[in-house]
Amino acid sequence: MTAKNATLTIGDETLSLPVTSGTLGPDVIDVKDVLAKGYFTYDPGFMATSACESKITFIDGDQGILLHRGYPIGQLAEQAEYLEVCYLLLNGELPNAEQKAEFAKLINSHTMVNDQLRKFFEGFRRDAHPMAIMCGVVGALSAFYHDNLDVNDSKHREITAIRLIAKIPTIAAMSYKYTVGQPFVYPRNDLGYAENFLHMMFSVPADPNYKVNPVLAKAMDRIFTLHADHEQNASTSTVRLAGSTGANPYACISAGIAALWGPAHGGANEAVLKMLDEIGTVENVAGFMEKVKTKEVKLMGFGHRVYKNFDPRAKVMKQTCDEVLAALGINDPQLALAMELERIALSDPYFVERKLYPNVDFYSGIILKAIGIPTAMFTVIFALARTVGWISHWLEMHSASYKIGRPRQLYTGYTQRDFVPVDKR
Repeated sequence: MTAKNATLTIGDETLSLPVTSGTLGPDVIDVKDVLAKGYFTYDPGFMATSACESKITFIDGDQGILLHRGYPIGQLAEQAEYLEVCYLLLNGELPNAEQKAEFAKLINSHTMVNDQLRKFFEGFRRDAHPMAIMCGVVGALSAFYHDNLDVNDSKHREITAIRLIAKIPTIAAMSYKYTVGQPFVYPRNDLGYAENFLHMMFSVPADPNYKVNPVLAKAMDRIFTLHADHEQNASTSTVRLAGSTGANPYACISAGIAALWGPAHGGANEAVLKMLDEIGTVENVAGFMEKVKTKEVKLMGFGHRVYKNFDPRAKVMKQTCDEVLAALGINDPQLALAMELERIALSDPYFVERKLYPNVDFYSGIILKAIGIPTAMFTVIFALARTVGWISHWLEMHSASYKIGRPRQLYTGYTQRDFVPVDKR
């Protein structure tokens, strides 16, 4: 990184603040010296704050760029398998053929979960949200692997990362099976990562001949890849913040799952389908879009907080969406409604000028619905895919020096006042 300086003037005092440059992205002003002068910086939402240094993922929202370890997301989604992307995020480089096979074998050797976890599931109501189950069960994994929880031991950190990537699909499928009252299905290590997940989701012990549609397995693998990591978003930042306390990795990932559960973060594709339900029919789309223009209603699944141009993940997701719908021969009125929304958004000057293009959430919700995954499971799929990103950032943080996270505030409450006894208030 190259050194520069910025000047900050506060009254009669001038501070010289170091400016550093990364390999990509905006320069960063180091403001820690401001604290020594008795000031805080104010940045609601941390929109202009770099809380860490990272080599994992880069985003340029203005240009619509998303890179994992330097590789464009489009290339990875179209040409790599999800486990290759996992290896890349964890290790910094794509695996060669031998490394790929060894990594897949290692993941497969850890897909089973302790049978006592069944009792954890039985503690939940059958109508519990799958994300509630995920938070609890993933956090409970620390009770089963308490002998590998030394965050200062690199071997402990590495085996924990493998266990999480391997077991999350099993736990996710169990969460679904529990809520629908079906028996749990054990993982099959002769299947690919995405194929195995769909097998655990939709097969039943009474049908040993169940086969996963390869088009759907490929689509799920792409969904996993397109959601694998997204830089310092709310859930990743939560994992890093929890990790900065020295908390065990399972607790940190559980915290990330909880943060992802929010509808403004991981629940966006679920919100798309709710919006389609509210619109009702294709005939209502034009009127709905006019209400969007007057800000009477919100258009979900279009535009993005980070991407001001287009979501680079959406192109591959649209292609995958078309492949899935064609393979399944689905003629769902709601899907036709979604396609009409897309057509208007891509042709109406109002939306084009504002760059309100369909994002990854718009298409992923349609794909998941077509595959047969219930809406309540959408965010679970997101958590499954994002686990590798979370644990990669956690590993990166623990492989270098770090400080416990401690944001400050702009206090606007009462100044000091004296306590008044209850009989005199």
